[in-house]
Amino acid sequence: MNIGFDVMGGDHAPKATMGGAILAQKELSGPDRIVLIGDEELIHKHLEAESVDSELFDIVHSPDVIGMGESPTRALTKKPASSISVGFKMLKTGEIDGFCSAGNTGAMLVGSIYSMNAVQGIIRPATTSIIPKEGGGVGVLIDVGTNPDTKADVLYQFGLLGSIYAKYVYGINTPRVGLLNIGTEEDKGSVLCQSAFRLMKDNSDFHFIGNVESRDFFKDRVDVFVCDGFTGNIVLKNMEAMFRLMVKRGFIDDFFARFNYERYGGTPILGINSTVLIGHGISNDVAIKNMILHTKSVFKAGISDHIRIAMDQYSKGRIFPSEDD
Repeated sequence: MNIGFDVMGGDHAPKATMGGAILAQKELSGPDRIVLIGDEELIHKHLEAESVDSELFDIVHSPDVIGMGESPTRALTKKPASSISVGFKMLKTGEIDGFCSAGNTGAMLVGSIYSMNAVQGIIRPATTSIIPKEGGGVGVLIDVGTNPDTKADVLYQFGLLGSIYAKYVYGINTPRVGLLNIGTEEDKGSVLCQSAFRLMKDNSDFHFIGNVESRDFFKDRVDVFVCDGFTGNIVLKNMEAMFRLMVKRGFIDDFFARFNYERYGGTPILGINSTVLIGHGISNDVAIKNMILHTKSVFKAGISDHIRIAMDQYSKGRIFPSEDD
């Protein structure tokens, strides 16, 4: 596998990104290669400083950078030589099998949709986060910011996307999908949640267990938590803040250490025709390493293929549910 990696993306690039790439290369084996996309002079400088043979990597020169505050659409158009733009060009032509970056999130999302397109039938691609369970294992939270405003049929698809991801990447045979709400009763919550519940109830596409509450996050009761991106992002940032507070106060044990974002590195954009992962802007070398390795895991699991197969069923006589049904 050829893993395309944006060396220039992230708050601590290129030091942290190059450090992470070097760590990841040590854990890869066989034909797997990391393709470093960025300023060639900087890349060689960091490899030489660490006494790392440049032949261990493929290097693609890309002198421009899309800054964190730049408009994604405008930057992708105005900066064709940026590391993110070049990465998507290589992904589209098949020169790389997956692409990951801790750079401008908006540019990664726009590039994914316009370069690789959403899987046919997918209304809106989504991103996820991992929630550690107290007894071991993990839960998947979807969406975590890609779609702040959604409709019921979009939440329904999130249930399907999250179920496929949990099954093929984390090995959960029959993921239990719950709709995040303020109560477990069917008529609880916003109009959106009530409409989504009606679509998810008694469906045959994934194992829906009903409404779930945030108190269920760490229990072994739910495998996939479905919510709009606005809610999911607030949950994610709250967990990150609590983790930092506990570290500061010295309250970390084996369980709470699993909330460290460095362990997971990045999240795939689910619902597009390729493998693209987005990392946290503040990623250090360990987080970068894990993002690169997770890109391999997502690609090898064939997530995009499984999503295409699932969506293809609807083109063979099945009608995708709508909130009006």
